[in-house]
Amino acid sequence: MRTLDTLFGGEWTRTGEWIDVHDPADVRTPLARVPALSAKDVTRAYDHAERGFAAWKRTSPFERARVLTGAARLIRERVEEIAADVTAENGKTLAEATGETLKAADFLEYYAGLARQGYGTLLHDVRPHHRTHTQREPIGVILVISPWNDPLITPARKLAPLLAAGNAAVFKPATETPLAGLHFARALHDAGLPAGVLNVVTGRTAEIEEALLDDPRIAGITFTGSNAVGNRIRRRLADRNVRFQGELGGKNASVVLRDADLPNAAKAVVAASFGQAGQRCTATSRVVVERPVYDEFVALLVAEVATLTVGPGSDPATTLCPLSSPKQRDSVLADLSRAVEQGATVLTGGRADTERPHGCYVQPTVLAGVTPEMAVWREEVFGPVLAVRVVEDFDAAVDAVNDSAFGLAAAVFTRDLASAYRFADEAECGQVAVNTTTTGWDVHLPFGGFHDSGTGYKEQGEEVLRFSTRVKTVAVHFGA
Repeated sequence: MRTLDTLFGGEWTRTGEWIDVHDPADVRTPLARVPALSAKDVTRAYDHAERGFAAWKRTSPFERARVLTGAARLIRERVEEIAADVTAENGKTLAEATGETLKAADFLEYYAGLARQGYGTLLHDVRPHHRTHTQREPIGVILVISPWNDPLITPARKLAPLLAAGNAAVFKPATETPLAGLHFARALHDAGLPAGVLNVVTGRTAEIEEALLDDPRIAGITFTGSNAVGNRIRRRLADRNVRFQGELGGKNASVVLRDADLPNAAKAVVAASFGQAGQRCTATSRVVVERPVYDEFVALLVAEVATLTVGPGSDPATTLCPLSSPKQRDSVLADLSRAVEQGATVLTGGRADTERPHGCYVQPTVLAGVTPEMAVWREEVFGPVLAVRVVEDFDAAVDAVNDSAFGLAAAVFTRDLASAYRFADEAECGQVAVNTTTTGWDVHLPFGGFHDSGTGYKEQGEEVLRFSTRVKTVAVHFGA
């Protein structure tokens, strides 16, 4: 079993306490261990970040860009090693892990480019002989809390822009999947990131939560995870001047209209629903189908699901990986049991994979006979489970999509341009796709949901700079 150190004040350190990391394809033997830091260690991380920020905010944007570009190059050079660890600790297929690793490098390169541009606007001034502009400045030390489902790309999405803008970070990777985050930190460290600018806190959340969230030096918190935890953080910040960026739950729907290309729609829905075993925040978990094509589409959907191969992510033949932990597997199985009790019909799947009793496997599942009152239609399952409903027309389909507390992503499949644009206008979601998957939003595309799926601050693209920078207005009088 490997023993890994964590990055603290520019040095790789360890403690006497450890957290074991397990492979969800076979949880019997730990594959690695990482330091279990204490609350005092967290406070020291903020000490380092405070000093790191003081230097990094004054560092040339061109030097920041050089560091980010260098880290991207190192990640690409190490892609096989990093992807193997992502698969081992998370369970996703090697192809998915490789794509995630390369996309992390894309984030670094993209924000290295933005760092070179500068952020601001030239404004007209009513006073003679005045020139006025705005400029964006870093806000300070930002706490980054990332989830277990995308253990490399989510830290990249969060850390790359805030570092490019001159902020410092305390980074808490998910306890179940810390290896990917440590790879990301090592690439930045090896590329020349100054000491203290990034500090990685590996530890058990329950033991360090207070120290993580309550430090007075926090300027912002960016979090991806459940609504329960996100709302707890938001309440904790209610009387503090701390920015909060939350990417929370989703219950994403795909609509199949009567004029859709049904075979292509079925392929896209299955890809969006069962990639990463459904453990994507943008995964399709609901399908709304117009009645005239319902039977044909459902038959195509079930046939497409049957082509999936369940197995360990390290097997090249696998197209449906295990869930990321025994806890997550058991949660999904409980959701399935409740759906059946409430009247849903299992068209395929619906149970654990008994051929691999030591892994976290759940068969890809399609449920029919689902009604709006059922929990499986309204609550996030976060697993390989797809619920199907029939509706009478376009308006009913839009109503079904919007009948949700969430509003992250939605898709429509149609050949009619008017229906496509109407859906884009009327769907209450931050991301809308037409004739393609609800997943797969690139680094330069603003990302984030409405309603209970997120907060006012978007991720990705230039929009993320609204979170990690503040605006200063400067007026210069150059006349007599």
